[in-house]
Amino acid sequence: MTHNQLFVIIFCTLLSFSLSAQSLSGVLTDSNKLPINEAQIYNQNTKKHTHSDDSGKFILEKVSTGDTLRISHIGYETKYVVVSSLAEILNIILEKKSISLSEITISPKLDALHLLSDVNIQVNPVNSSQEILQQVPGLFIGQHAGGGKAEQIFLRGFDIDHGTDIAISADGIPVNMVSHAHGQGYADLHFLIPETLDKIDFGKGTYYADQGNFNTAGYVDFKTKKRLNESKIKLEAGQFDTYRILGMFNILNSNNHSAYIASEYLATDGPFESPQNFNRFNIFGKYTGNISENDRIGVTLSHFESTWDASGQIPQRAVNSGLISRFGAIDDTEGGTTSRTNFLVNYDKRLSLNASIKNSFYYSKYDFRLYSNFTFFLEDPINGDQIKQQEQRTLFGLKSEYTRTFDTNTLKGEWNAGISLRKDQSDNNELSRTLNRRETLEKIQFGDIDETNLGAFINAEFNFGKWIVNPALRVDYFDFQYNDFLQTNYQSQSETKAIVSPKLNFLYNYSDTFQAYLKTGKGFHSNDTRVVIAQNRNEILPSAYGFDIGFIWKPIPELILNTAYWQLHSAQEFVYVGDAGIVEPSGKSRRQGIDLSMQYQPLNWLFWNIDTNYTHARSTESPKGEDFIPLAPDFTLSSSLNVQFENGFLGGIKLRHIKDRPANEDNSIIAEGYAIVDLNLGYNWKNLGFGLQIQNLFDTEWNETQFATESRLQGESQSTEEIHFTPGVPFFAKASISYRF
Repeated sequence: MTHNQLFVIIFCTLLSFSLSAQSLSGVLTDSNKLPINEAQIYNQNTKKHTHSDDSGKFILEKVSTGDTLRISHIGYETKYVVVSSLAEILNIILEKKSISLSEITISPKLDALHLLSDVNIQVNPVNSSQEILQQVPGLFIGQHAGGGKAEQIFLRGFDIDHGTDIAISADGIPVNMVSHAHGQGYADLHFLIPETLDKIDFGKGTYYADQGNFNTAGYVDFKTKKRLNESKIKLEAGQFDTYRILGMFNILNSNNHSAYIASEYLATDGPFESPQNFNRFNIFGKYTGNISENDRIGVTLSHFESTWDASGQIPQRAVNSGLISRFGAIDDTEGGTTSRTNFLVNYDKRLSLNASIKNSFYYSKYDFRLYSNFTFFLEDPINGDQIKQQEQRTLFGLKSEYTRTFDTNTLKGEWNAGISLRKDQSDNNELSRTLNRRETLEKIQFGDIDETNLGAFINAEFNFGKWIVNPALRVDYFDFQYNDFLQTNYQSQSETKAIVSPKLNFLYNYSDTFQAYLKTGKGFHSNDTRVVIAQNRNEILPSAYGFDIGFIWKPIPELILNTAYWQLHSAQEFVYVGDAGIVEPSGKSRRQGIDLSMQYQPLNWLFWNIDTNYTHARSTESPKGEDFIPLAPDFTLSSSLNVQFENGFLGGIKLRHIKDRPANEDNSIIAEGYAIVDLNLGYNWKNLGFGLQIQNLFDTEWNETQFATESRLQGESQSTEEIHFTPGVPFFAKASISYRF
């Protein structure tokens, strides 16, 4: 055989291989020719898979003629396609159908908790801002300031306050506020209109390289819809003079371009004897468009404002003595006002078949003013202890993330790297003593805060057969600056600090019904700039180290289980107490627990969801018996039964339970638990929708939030430390009617 003949044989062999195993492009749409995103395209011959993008497009590598593709998506009929040609773009139409858990297979990219949350949103849509955070398994909330203040959050043995140990974002825009006037990490999510919610991306623990500040107990990123299938007007009315109007209007809705506007107005007086006078206005607009085959741009603009009065937290002794009722007030001049304007630009580009880049820029303008009185006449027996917390903030930042897949003869996987910048400028950040909201008696803290955070990460996934190994590294740098207006001489103080956060995760995909995982990593949250300055850089970026070990299992086609044992160790830190303007030490702690989530579909129209969490949380530096972590929940349970019929009827009943827990370090004061049942009914007929929501179906007497607080009432000679609480809503019915067009 000559060299030329050998060359021809080799060339023909390589050519035949390239022709038989190439990339396949396709587009997924529904019966209305609208794109379907996040559908799974799985090659049953090569075991490779990919997902459709926001335009319904996908590219699947190493496909040969004759291969069988399985295309699946929750809420659509699974379709099998035999590849007949690699030269043409594959156009696939999926037909809508009832949700079926039996069609879901466990794959390396499947996150069971995300899946369960997606199913819950579809079978029981979110209808109020309070329900948004409750969609995260194991997360409980409480409201204690008239509905306008950010909710108190509980997760994995943390009383997270308003967001100190959970990173919250909406479409990538940070919700947590650093060095906030009321408290570090304050996260007010009320600018998100519930009906615009599409998906929830979340994770528990410290294991995610793209998540930086506040990611200790976990993170949550709420994704709004990129398009509306139809426009809608909705009217709601309920007890306690509650009214809400919602409008969602399609502007553009084609394969390559979509735009819509949504707006809501809500007003209520609440169940309290002193009316809340609460009102909130939201307007939201979003555009998404493909400007070329490989380029997509998105623009989002929103504005939110709210005002309210509040009855505040009341002492148990005042109710026991008959001085006030459970829905009365000691100081009903509490309340506040807040607003936020957001602007977001996204630009995504596919660089090649296996590489892409995502970029975003955001800008927010924020105002906040809150009046509170937690101790009544403890500090000032004459004027009382009312305080004012306020600030005006500008927040902006950018993110850029590059992703690339690779596949060699010996190794395949994916890696991505990203950078981020965030800058907060909080002007006139103030804590003052006030009288009846009118008169400022004393300024305790007053100044300008300027905080900058630079972040970078690299993350990789290596596939070794049934194993995936995921190492990652994140670096964050902070620049803290504070200009204290209460100092005699002008003095701008500043400090800098950096932190490195490694992660290492393992996933074992035993079969399409069982997957095991081990996650490990280091996370952190920053401290208030005023703490940083006071502590001279000591322990100002407290770390948390954790691990999860668990599995996802489908023992039968209609049942999905997820369970994990976890631990989280938190370092010593110093905490700025926004209500007092002081810095307090907080010692090391250890939390460990077991999570269990389940989704079961015994019938085509019936879904049962259960999520239970047990946690043992203790301080590691305090004597036994004095090492309890105040308000840390040790057992929570949520469970719901939902029905969805093809004739348009839907409904659900949900139980929320939290066990009694310590309110102070020696467990001598107990925060009482509760078990509340909510009911939701609906019926869709042609273009009309009718709904009925009942909160607290059995009219249970419960405390939504509670604290061990030392206070003194007017006329008392001695102070008392005991439970102070905000009562939970009694039986509350609300009806709605909507029109779709």
